[in-house]
Amino acid sequence: MGTRFHGWPEQAYAVLLTLDGEPTRETRERVRRQREEYVRQPMIDLLNDLADMNSRYEDFSVWGYASTSFWWQNQCAVVRVARNIYVGLRFNVDGLAIQATWRYADPEQVALFRAATAADQSGGVLADIVSSLAADGHEIRGDVMKRIPRGYSADHPRADLLRYRSLMAASELEPDAVRDVEPVYRECERLRPLLSWLAEYLVAPQPTELTAGCW
Repeated sequence: MGTRFHGWPEQAYAVLLTLDGEPTRETRERVRRQREEYVRQPMIDLLNDLADMNSRYEDFSVWGYASTSFWWQNQCAVVRVARNIYVGLRFNVDGLAIQATWRYADPEQVALFRAATAADQSGGVLADIVSSLAADGHEIRGDVMKRIPRGYSADHPRADLLRYRSLMAASELEPDAVRDVEPVYRECERLRPLLSWLAEYLVAPQPTELTAGCW
């Protein structure tokens, strides 16, 4: 188990509450150092511990600051899996949100998603993964077309999934549940089948032995 991360301290919540609403530039600058120490640094520690537990999680970035209030009120980070596919993390006063994410796809990648979703074997696997995550309490969301895309039958058994142009499975961990890296690791592993499916079918095709279970 990792040794850096021990949860977010009470000071983190005090800092974020100070930044609630539309904080002025003066307020932001006044708490910048405390936010770095109590909010951002624990996220860095968490992801370093996560990478120590499993090398799959080594390619991560922890966001800094921007001009809008959101980036001060939410500490975001990503663990990259493949092009446009990643684990997204967001900490705020409500706790830690974690999601498997596929978004910002170009038309070629959307076409790959549709082809793999429509195919009996790969599409059946995706449907089972998504159903299992939903039954486990994950919120399934994304950019969903009003109609099934052209070229696919409206009565296709996976018509609902074919309408997605981005796909996310999200959950939230209460603050008291995140005192070390272990619950975060378990949640990332719970999301791994979806991330592996996306990485296998939405990246440029390679020999099966190199892509199957690649993440």
